[in-house]
Amino acid sequence: MFKFIADEVWAIDAEWVPDIPTGRRVYGLGLETPDADVLEHMFQAGGASEENPRPYLKTVLCRVVSVAALVRQKTKNGDVSHRLVTLPRYGEPAMAEAELIYRFLEGAGKTKPQLVGFNIVEADLPILLQRAFAGGVTAPHFCARPQKPWDGCDYFARYSDWVLDLKQIYGAWGRSTPSLHELACSACIPGKIDTSGGDVIDLWQAGDISKIVAYNEFDAITTFLVWLRTARLSGLLSADEADAEEKNLRGYITGLISNGQDYLDTYLKKWDALSG
Repeated sequence: MFKFIADEVWAIDAEWVPDIPTGRRVYGLGLETPDADVLEHMFQAGGASEENPRPYLKTVLCRVVSVAALVRQKTKNGDVSHRLVTLPRYGEPAMAEAELIYRFLEGAGKTKPQLVGFNIVEADLPILLQRAFAGGVTAPHFCARPQKPWDGCDYFARYSDWVLDLKQIYGAWGRSTPSLHELACSACIPGKIDTSGGDVIDLWQAGDISKIVAYNEFDAITTFLVWLRTARLSGLLSADEADAEEKNLRGYITGLISNGQDYLDTYLKKWDALSG
């Protein structure tokens, strides 16, 4: 499955929406073309049909609007802590895309965590890099590669365990491949709650950034819990260690709720209902 657990692990999830300015440039549509018409053209060019009017667009055509990470840190004495980090934070306005991506990539590049995601290899990392390129971002710490494979973290090595894709671990590249929602719920872990990826564009157009961030955080927590169950399956964590860490994470989320992040109570209640 995977060979090691780094001292720092980031379970990440990114959210994005079609980027109207990119659509104008790619399809040669002038400024006189209304935004709604540009968006419709992008979907039509992407293969829209009556059954699927909003097809999945190539990530380079989209704008990153939120990135969340559930951070797991292990100290030298073996203690493990958790931290939920999001760009932008809940309650804050939308960030400039280039600044958001720069802060995430360079934060990861300087810290060198093991990155975990669900479809991270084909979706989350490609869009972050493609849109970093589009926005003229400079991220030398993230992009740096060791001279030899055994010399350290390498986010660009094809089969590196520094980037773990849970979809690839559990997928069969066919009809047996589960969604994150299906995989999580099978293990009594919350999947999608009230919002799905297809709703993000509507939330963005309505200016509801906080709801996007909350959805993003929920997916990051779910991704981490799926990783934790996977670490248990692989034997890299014992059953007792995994159970204790899950309990600690629940306590951490409870603490966030007590400190004002009450929207997380929705996640906790769903988790309790599935576990009961």
